[in-house]
Amino acid sequence: MIEQLRNFSIIAHIDHGKSTLADRMIQLCGLISAREFKDQFLDNMDIERERGITIKSQTICLPYQAKNGKVYALNLVDTPGHVDFSYEVSRALAACEGALLIVDAAQGVEAQTLANLYLAMENDLEVIPVINNIDLPSAEPETVSLQIEEDLGLDSDMIQLCSAKSGQGVEQIFEAIVSHLPPPKGDPAAPLQILIFDANYDAYRGTIVSCRVINGTIKAGDQITFMSTGASHRVEEVGYFRVKKEPQKKLQAGDVGYVLAGIKTVFDAKPGDTITHTENRCDAPLPGFKEVLPVVFSSIYPISSDDYEDLGAALEKLQLNDAALSFQKDSSAALGFGFRCGFLGLLHLEVVQERLEREFDISLILTVPSVRYRFTLSDMSELMVDNPAHFPDPATTSKVEEPYIRASILIPERYMGAVMTLCMERRGENTNYHYPTPGRIEFTCELPLAEAIYDFYDRLKSITQGYGSFDYELLDYRASDLVKLDILVNGEVVDALSQLVHRSNARARGLSACERLKEEIPRQMFKIAIQAAIGSTIIARTNISALRKDVTAKCYGGDITRKRKLLEKQKAGKKRMKTVGNVDIPQNAFLAVLKRDAD
Repeated sequence: MIEQLRNFSIIAHIDHGKSTLADRMIQLCGLISAREFKDQFLDNMDIERERGITIKSQTICLPYQAKNGKVYALNLVDTPGHVDFSYEVSRALAACEGALLIVDAAQGVEAQTLANLYLAMENDLEVIPVINNIDLPSAEPETVSLQIEEDLGLDSDMIQLCSAKSGQGVEQIFEAIVSHLPPPKGDPAAPLQILIFDANYDAYRGTIVSCRVINGTIKAGDQITFMSTGASHRVEEVGYFRVKKEPQKKLQAGDVGYVLAGIKTVFDAKPGDTITHTENRCDAPLPGFKEVLPVVFSSIYPISSDDYEDLGAALEKLQLNDAALSFQKDSSAALGFGFRCGFLGLLHLEVVQERLEREFDISLILTVPSVRYRFTLSDMSELMVDNPAHFPDPATTSKVEEPYIRASILIPERYMGAVMTLCMERRGENTNYHYPTPGRIEFTCELPLAEAIYDFYDRLKSITQGYGSFDYELLDYRASDLVKLDILVNGEVVDALSQLVHRSNARARGLSACERLKEEIPRQMFKIAIQAAIGSTIIARTNISALRKDVTAKCYGGDITRKRKLLEKQKAGKKRMKTVGNVDIPQNAFLAVLKRDAD
């Protein structure tokens, strides 16, 4: 019965206890025995468990007998917490009627707490605030309750107190879900409308589509159509997510479950897309669908050229379960063949890199992360560039634009000056701030995305001693003074180290790269010049001095001219050697420079 159905999600700032609360709820429902249970039950990947983060949305149907004697089916949609996956979160929320907003009793309201609350409100969800970790020595539930009421504008009577680790207060949360969250709406007899919020690839059965039935009924044998692509498929199986997938005769309006229809790739089942019957189509697709586009780009090269084919195969395997990952072939004179990859953000990049190294045992070099810039050429055509190798000729370019973000930073009041200085250094503009609660400041500013991906978060955490929290949303493209920074070793451009940077940062970045290369490149028999250049203009330089043999060691006494003759002969030899000598840059030099730049 639809009246005994509840669809809800758990949202929170990173590390406030979403996955732990989901674990306690699964245990309390008795879905799984103590022997089979493991922490972060819904997180399948090792990297999720180690980092304590959720990367892929997971769903589970929890049977719960309430105090009123009725048995309810509670569909929990567990969402990623990181800003990189905010679109997936928004689609998962669109599949629900309510959300549990978790706030840590020790840390209080953070930047992503606000961002996720706004997402929930955009989807007209009923929000139940939950204060977690009330058993910690540093817990201040009264202060946090005041923050929730004043800063978030939520009813303090709705607040639930719990400790997800011990299980204290979890049953009261179940009762709050049953009593406060509305049952789903929808007409089982209406034309079929299904919202896709996730897709996973199964090697034996194809793509498993995680979805919510908005209107209509779907069963095995139905012919369905994806409205964004127009592709049609025949349904093989439908069912619910419990501990394992449980096939059902049908899914109808209000249900959250899965659809199997022999879909070959996750690209064919895009989050936010609408499924309908091929014959009896619905009038219009569900609102909110958009193509997920990568925002951060980096080239990946294998350290050993023999691993190139393996790297391509590994990226294809990862892409089967990650439609947001894009890649194409790339090559570099210095590093050989590799792939130019697009990611949703730096965390997404790190996760892909770690999975390639761990699951496929491939040692990698990554180039400096870049964003996608927009060039308007002299003939008024537009060109999108994310790779320094494709930088157009400045003579043919009339305008360059770069993406901007609105950053929301929550900090204790005492760090205000340091954070403002950091934002100004990163070309921040339209800065604003207000006091959500006494002693805490919400600081907002607009800054280029390229500056945010370049060690901004690390610097923020450092200057706020770990108390700063950061969230952002993409705004638009704005005019910028962009240049291509080349690194030259012995007069030769090293293409793998080229970067697209703002002119004001070019010298600092160039000098930093030169100094790091100087530390890593071994000395040769001749002097090596390491230079940073914009076009033909050298803006930074450092030298690696030559290895010199003491040619005068055997000269005992005699005329000084003998020593001078030997030194002049050596000097001429070094000069000749420099004209023909090649500098082989070791792999560890690339690793050191690029790694430190990315950090």
